[in-house]
Amino acid sequence: MLEILNDFDTALFLALNGTLPFLDRAMWWVSQPLFWIPLYAAMVWSCKTVLGTWKQRAWIAACLVLCVAGTDAVSARVLKPSVERLRPSHEPALAGEVHLVEERPGELYRGGRYGFVSSHAANHMGVAVLFGGLLGAAWSWGLLAWALLIGYSRIHLGVHYPGDVLGGFVVGWGIGALAWVLARRGQKLFEPTPLESNV
Repeated sequence: MLEILNDFDTALFLALNGTLPFLDRAMWWVSQPLFWIPLYAAMVWSCKTVLGTWKQRAWIAACLVLCVAGTDAVSARVLKPSVERLRPSHEPALAGEVHLVEERPGELYRGGRYGFVSSHAANHMGVAVLFGGLLGAAWSWGLLAWALLIGYSRIHLGVHYPGDVLGGFVVGWGIGALAWVLARRGQKLFEPTPLESNV
């Protein structure tokens, strides 16, 4: 059964990887942390409109740290070294078949050795679930679309199978939902008192 799933995952990867080569630079930048700053800055700024006190904001910040640290730890420190599934960019059986992008002139981007699960997918889905729940439907759909784009970029760049990305989304969804539950409880716990509301 695992062999069948792996064969399907590989076939799907080869069908998606690099099918639109004109997107190479765009997908490269989508995967870079520097490119994410404006979106996440706007997201954090928007929290000011739904959180009334500094205690609530501090609690949300702590939940964000917990979410990102949790998704990163589970994906990169637990699952990748435990499962030891080679990235397609490091898979000898796929040598010459994987579309890769230059990281710098003359050097192809291959990522680390192991790829299950995708940390990019886990991190961004976790943040999407946490802040989508806090900021409402419009943000929720936008952040979900952003997480899906991040996931696709990892396949396009040749460093993750679709199964790696899907696994990352599952991890991110679970940890993001837990962080959201904690965030909601903190919002209620630190609701402004009548005195604070009148200040």
